[in-house]
Amino acid sequence: MAEGPYLMGIDFGTGGVRVGIFDQEGTPVVFHGVEFDTKYPRSGWAEQDPDVWWTSFVEATKKAMQDGGISPEEIAGISTDATASTVLAMDENDKHLRPAIMWMDVRASDQAKRLEETHDNALKYSGYGAVSAEWGLPKALWLKEKEPDTYNNAKHLCDCNDWLINRLTGEWKSSVNIASAKFFYDRDAGGWPETLLEAVGFEDFLDKFPPDVLNLGEVVGGLRKEAADELGLKEGTPVAQGAIDAYAGALGLGVVEPGTLALITGSSHVMIGQAARPTHGQGFWGSYTDAMIPGQYTVEAGQVSTGSVVAWFKNNFAAEAAQEAKERGVDTYDILNEMAEKIPLGSDGLVFIDYFQGNRSPHTDPLVRGMVWGLSLGHTPGHVFRSILEGICFGTESIFRAMRGHQFEPKLNVVSGGPAKSDLWMQMHADVSNVPMSFTKVSEGPVLGAAMLAGVGAGIYPDIPSAAKNMVHTERTIEPNQEAHEAYKFYLERYIETYTQMKDSMHKMSRHEASKGETAAAEA
Repeated sequence: MAEGPYLMGIDFGTGGVRVGIFDQEGTPVVFHGVEFDTKYPRSGWAEQDPDVWWTSFVEATKKAMQDGGISPEEIAGISTDATASTVLAMDENDKHLRPAIMWMDVRASDQAKRLEETHDNALKYSGYGAVSAEWGLPKALWLKEKEPDTYNNAKHLCDCNDWLINRLTGEWKSSVNIASAKFFYDRDAGGWPETLLEAVGFEDFLDKFPPDVLNLGEVVGGLRKEAADELGLKEGTPVAQGAIDAYAGALGLGVVEPGTLALITGSSHVMIGQAARPTHGQGFWGSYTDAMIPGQYTVEAGQVSTGSVVAWFKNNFAAEAAQEAKERGVDTYDILNEMAEKIPLGSDGLVFIDYFQGNRSPHTDPLVRGMVWGLSLGHTPGHVFRSILEGICFGTESIFRAMRGHQFEPKLNVVSGGPAKSDLWMQMHADVSNVPMSFTKVSEGPVLGAAMLAGVGAGIYPDIPSAAKNMVHTERTIEPNQEAHEAYKFYLERYIETYTQMKDSMHKMSRHEASKGETAAAEA
């Protein structure tokens, strides 16, 4: 095992908490995770219990320390990452007044619409378009309007990472990452969007949100005694300000210079990139001032359904591939990739649209849905599977086009997540977008990113880029094939024009099906 001192990264995700301990070079020593559940009390609602968060975190920390054989004195610094737009209301004794409203919760759609209708300049962060009901500010406004007793009794409104920092240090301080990316805070414009808050009668929000907004990696305080005793750690250990989980993941991939972009894959694709200058426009979120690195600007975009669509196909239409995988002792995805590799570029004329749960970027359209067109009797499951992979890559490139139209040019994509295991798929991404795809040694991006912030807080590294230089290590890079890039252009254009041609019909169908569901619910 590498020698200490060690750095602890704490990752609070949707499904559980994960504690990782690393040495100063970014080598992982130990991980331990504990899962927890989400409750769905109503359609569109999602909540979690902060008491369960804490007990799960205590368990994960103790087990990681035990399994790693690490003494409390060897932990030089601690930092965090967590889901964002996960809103809590806390009383004067720092106790939560209700379950946390999770990031995926969309109960605040009316409040989001009213924020959008202000047309305030702060909405440049949402591309001057729709405000997401997932964001923190509309949820906080929902609490004021729909649960006034909770709101009035709340001394603090905060996000999940703010809650965790408070439990660790006793301090109420937020990060510029959360404040800007989810609550419209903009240092270039003087801080909080006061005109936006005034327009919706929400000026008193600033009386409840943590007053101090710190840079990532800035020391909040020392680990308080009560927390140290529960966790089995040393009192006074420096706790550095943390980040949104996906942003910590970008840091853990080494995205700390302008022109680099993290492509974080999984059930969805999230893109987080760094720019040297502010850029705002339709099709992406941001750019957020200082959100990751002081003096830089962060852009964000995403595809709602990517890996989830691939899993949908595997689970519903790949019985023969699954049987072959069982006989050969390999994964079903291995067989599907082999099938897709035999299909020509362009899938013999199939165009697949990946909007299974709407479109997050570049259209911000929740009513469109997935489709495949160009089918003939000669197409096989391998054709369809390849077209799914290609369609997702076209969706990624359509987002990059929106970014390029506003002076942000992705020059290098650093990729993490389950889909990154498919060289075929990643080569498609490189070819369609004509940018290299790099892969780092440590795939646990968010936990490593949090540990990097811990290293800055502990004084081991002077800043985040220095931490990245020493702790993030590129393992390999896939370069684009220029011939394939040129060939893909035709199919990319067909993908892009399909949205314009089909969106009205898709909207009508989505509204029709929603009305049927409402009628059935009313009759029940």
